[in-house]
Amino acid sequence: MFLNCHTYHSLRYGTISVEDLVQLAVDHQLKVLALTDINTVTGIYQFYKLCQDNGIKPIVGVDVRVENEQYYMCLAKNPKGIAEVNRLLTHHNCEGIEIPKANPPLENCFVIYPLQNIPEKLLEHEFIGIKQDELNLLINPKLKSLIHKMVILHPVTFKIEEEFELHKILRAIDANILLSRLTEKDYCKKNETFIPKKLLLNQFEHYPEIIENTKHIVNECSFDFDFKTPKNKKHFTDSKENDFKLLVKLAYEGLARRYPDHNQQAKDRVEKELTVINQLNFCGYFLITWDIIQYSNRMGFMHVGRGSGANSIIAYCLGISDICPLELDLYFERFLNLNRKSPPDFDIDWSWKNRDTILEYIFGKYGKDHVAFCGTNVEFKRKSRFRELGKVFGLPKDELDQLSKKSKEQHDQNSVVQEIYKYEQLLVGFPNQRSMHSCGILISEEPIINYSALEFPPKEFPIVQFDMYTAEDIGLEKFDILSQRGLGTIKDTVQLIEEKRGIMVDIEDTRISKNETLCNEFLSIGKTIGCFYIESPAMRGLLRRLKCDNYKVLVAASSIIRPGVAQSGMMKEYIFRHNHPGQFEYFHEVFEKELGETYGIMVYQEDVIKIAMHFGGVSAANGDVLRRAMSGKGRSLSALQKLKDEFFESCKTKGHPEQLSQEVYRQIESFAGYSFCKAHSASYAVESYQSLYLKAYYPIEFMVSAINNGGGFYRTEVYVHETKMSGATIHNPCVNLSEFHTTVYGTDVYLGLMHVEKLEASVKLFIPEERKEHGDYKSLEDFVKRVSIGIETLQILIFVGAFRFTGKQKRELLIEARFLLSKNQYKTKIISLFDEPQKDYQLPVIERNPFEDAFDEIEILGFPVSYSIFDLLKTKYRGHVLVKDLFNYHKKQVKMLAYLISRKHVPIKKRGHLGQKDDMYFGTWIDAEGQYFDTAHFPDSLRQFPFKEGGIYLLLGTVEVDYHFPTITITKMSKMPLIADPRYSMDEDKAKKVENSLREDVIMTSRKPYPQEYEIGLPRRK
Repeated sequence: MFLNCHTYHSLRYGTISVEDLVQLAVDHQLKVLALTDINTVTGIYQFYKLCQDNGIKPIVGVDVRVENEQYYMCLAKNPKGIAEVNRLLTHHNCEGIEIPKANPPLENCFVIYPLQNIPEKLLEHEFIGIKQDELNLLINPKLKSLIHKMVILHPVTFKIEEEFELHKILRAIDANILLSRLTEKDYCKKNETFIPKKLLLNQFEHYPEIIENTKHIVNECSFDFDFKTPKNKKHFTDSKENDFKLLVKLAYEGLARRYPDHNQQAKDRVEKELTVINQLNFCGYFLITWDIIQYSNRMGFMHVGRGSGANSIIAYCLGISDICPLELDLYFERFLNLNRKSPPDFDIDWSWKNRDTILEYIFGKYGKDHVAFCGTNVEFKRKSRFRELGKVFGLPKDELDQLSKKSKEQHDQNSVVQEIYKYEQLLVGFPNQRSMHSCGILISEEPIINYSALEFPPKEFPIVQFDMYTAEDIGLEKFDILSQRGLGTIKDTVQLIEEKRGIMVDIEDTRISKNETLCNEFLSIGKTIGCFYIESPAMRGLLRRLKCDNYKVLVAASSIIRPGVAQSGMMKEYIFRHNHPGQFEYFHEVFEKELGETYGIMVYQEDVIKIAMHFGGVSAANGDVLRRAMSGKGRSLSALQKLKDEFFESCKTKGHPEQLSQEVYRQIESFAGYSFCKAHSASYAVESYQSLYLKAYYPIEFMVSAINNGGGFYRTEVYVHETKMSGATIHNPCVNLSEFHTTVYGTDVYLGLMHVEKLEASVKLFIPEERKEHGDYKSLEDFVKRVSIGIETLQILIFVGAFRFTGKQKRELLIEARFLLSKNQYKTKIISLFDEPQKDYQLPVIERNPFEDAFDEIEILGFPVSYSIFDLLKTKYRGHVLVKDLFNYHKKQVKMLAYLISRKHVPIKKRGHLGQKDDMYFGTWIDAEGQYFDTAHFPDSLRQFPFKEGGIYLLLGTVEVDYHFPTITITKMSKMPLIADPRYSMDEDKAKKVENSLREDVIMTSRKPYPQEYEIGLPRRK
C-alpha cells in the first residue's frame, strides 16, 4: 500500500537510506513495498536485493517531477517498464526533450497522478493517487466520478516525525535559501512516514474500490532482475568463435614480437591463458581493449596498462600492457581464474591531453545507446555540511568560514551553532549530488537505458545514475579509461628533444629505461622531482632510505609507500631489513618461502593472499574474497571480518602461537583499504623510470615539459626552480620569444604566457599566433596596432617584462602605453593600409629599485624570476648550515634559513588521551643554494611555533640521519620578513601585500595515525 517511498537518493529531499527503508518495512511487517525516488533509479537494485532478502515483494519506479512540481509516479510492471521510464528521463536530461505532464508513453508502467495534476483523459494503465487527508474532497462530483480510477497514496519521505525538520533543511539547501524563507509548496507533508498498514486501510474502508485498485497494481507489478548474467558487450566480432580465432591470431603475433628468441615458457603461458579466457567468455573483453589501444597507437598516443591486467601475458602480447609477467613472476590467476565469474577490468592511463579523444572514439564506435560513464554519489563532506547548514541558518560569511575550516574547539558555541551540530551529524553519509566516476566506462550488450536513466554532467559524457559497485553487482564491469599528467610530460619531452636537438628517443623501448647507471644514481639520492609517482617528499625520502638503485627495488618502493603498508608498520620494517639483511630472521618458514623477495614483509596484495593461504590455511576461494575486499570492492573490512574466525581456527589447528597469529592478522587487516597488486606497482615503476631517464639525460627539456603539463605534486614555482637547478637560465614571458606554453632555446627557458594569471586566455593564444604570421613585434606601438588589448592587460605585460626587448624602462613603457591607448580603448585590431613610421618619445630617466621587478613577478606569476626569494630578505644571514652539510650533523642541533615548499599534515596519537589525535607536519624546504631538505614538526613545537603560510623561515632543530636520509626535527621556527615592497614605499600595508601572498603546497590527511614501533608485535628474531 506504500507506493511512493523516497530515500536519500531523492537528492536533498528524502532522509532515509535504502537499508533503513527496507528495515522500516520489515518492522511494519509489510509484504510489498515500492521505491519511487525523484527522477532517479539510483537505489532500485540495492532495494530489490534487500527486499528479496527480507521476504518483501519489491516494486520499483520513479517519482517524476519537473522544477519541484510532481507530475506523476511511474511503477514498473516489469523490467521493460523501468527501461521506458529511463528513456523518458534520459531524453529530458541529455537532449532537453520536455517531459509530458500527462499521458507519458509508458506501456509497461502504471502511472499514478497526484490530485493536483489529473489529466483530461486517463488511459487504462493510469490512476489517481489520493491521500488519507484528501478523502474529504471526494464530495466534489468531478472527483467522485473518478473513484474507480483511484489508488491509495501515502508517501514516505522520512523515518520519524523528528526528521521532518531535516527534510526542510535539505529543501532549503536545494533551493539555496534561508530555512525561514521556505513555503509549504517547497516541502512535503508532515505525515510522510510509515504508519501501520491496518490503520491506513481503515482510513479507506468506505472506498473498497480504491483499496482493490491499489491491490491490483501491487499484484500486477513484478520486477524480476537477473544479477548473475554479464551485461557487458559480449563479442568484438560477430560471434564467440570468431572472437577466439582473432584473439589467438593476435596473441601469437604478439608472442613473436615480444619474445623473438622462441621462449617456451612464454608460449606455454599464452596457451594456458587463452584456454581460460575462452572458457570464461572474456575474448570480447580483451579484444575491445585491444581495439582501443590500436586506435591510440594510430593516433600516436602513449598509454600505460596497469592494475592486475598486467599479470596477463596475453595483455602483454596484445600491447595492452608493457609489463612482462615472466620477468616479475606475476601469476595470471590474480587477474583471471576459473573461479571468477565476473569480468576483470583493465586500468589504462593516457595523457590528460588525449583522454577525451579516446573517449570520443569509444562512444563513436560502440554507440551512445550502449556506452556511458559510471556515476558516483558525492556525499556531503564535513566542510560542505557546515557551510550549507550555516547558510540555511543565516550565518554571515566570516562565521561560515570559521565553521567549515576550523575544528569544533575553535567554534563560537552559540545556540545556532549547537543546532547546526545536531543536523551536521544527521547529514553524515548523505549523498549531495551525482557526479561522473573519474574513469569507469560501461559498454553494454543491450541498450544501457535498460538499466538506468542517463544524466549529462558538464563534462559532456553521459553517466548512469548508479556507482561502480552497483554496476558490478548487476553484471556491468567497467573499463577504466584514466588520465594523468605524467604521460603528457614524457610524450612532450620526447617531441621537444626531437624538435630542439634533432634526437629521436624511443622511450617506449623499456630496455633503455630499466638499468641506466645515471638513472640508478638519481634514484638512490631521490633526485626525482617532476617524475611520475616518485617525486613527492615521502617517496623521495623512501628512495633515499632504501638507497634504491635498480628497477626491482623501485617496483617494491611503489607499493611500500601506500598507506596499507605504512599503516601495518611494515614500511619501517622493510626499510630496516633492506638495509640490514643479516640482522633479522624469518619468524616462520612460510614467510621465508613465500615472501623471500621482500624480506618476509607483506608488500603487495598477492603477498597477503599467499600468507592467508599458506600460513592461515584460508582456502583459495576465500583468498580471492580477501583480495577483493582489500582492493575496496565490497568495501574492505566487512568482507575481511567474515574470514577472521576461519583464519584463527585454522592457525590454531596448524599450531601457530596465538600472539603470532594475532600479529599476522593485524597486518592483513591494515592492508584492507590500500595496497597495490605487484603488476600495478611494476607498471608505475616503468613509467617512473621512463620519466627519470628523460630527466637524467635531457633535464631542461624534461622540466619544461613538466611545467607545460601542469606539474604534479608541487606548484609551478618548484618546477621552475628545478629547471634552473638543471642548468637552465629562466626568463620572464616575452611577447617576441614566449609561446603560450613555456619553451626552450638551448639552455634559455622562456616562461609561457599561460603563467600570466590575469591575462585573458584568448590574448595569451593570440600574441604568439600573430607573431608567427606577421613577424616579431618591433615596438610597443607596433604591438598595440596588431593586438586588440586594453590598458590594464597591457600594463600587466609591461610589469612582467614582456617588452624588455625594447630596451626601455617599465615606467617609460607605461607612459607610452597610456599615450597610445588614451584616445581609443581598442576593441578591434587596427587595420592600416600604410605602415606609418613609429614616433620616438623622449621621456625623463627615472631611477628604479632593482628589486621592483621581483615584486612585480611575485604579484603576476606567483614567484620571483629575476632574483632569488632569498635576495629579498631583510637580513643578510643565511643560516649556519646548508643542506650539503647535514650528514655531518647527526644528532646535533642546527640553525638553517629555508624557503617553504610544501607541508603535509599527519595525524598522530595524542599522548595520554586514548583514541584522540594530535597534529604533526612534515615540511619540505630549499636552502639558499636551492637544495631540498625535509623537516618534522611535532605537536609541542607546533603549538608554540606554528606555520604562518608561505615564505622563508629561520629553523632550529636536531638532525636525524635515518638510513642515508637526513631530516630535521624542529624545536623552534620563525617566519623571516622580506624587505618592504619598493613599489609602495609610502604605503606600509601595500608594502606587505606581496610578502603575505607567498604560496606553499599544503596536503591535509585525515587517516588513522600510523602505529608506533612498540605497537607492532612483529619480532625480528624467533
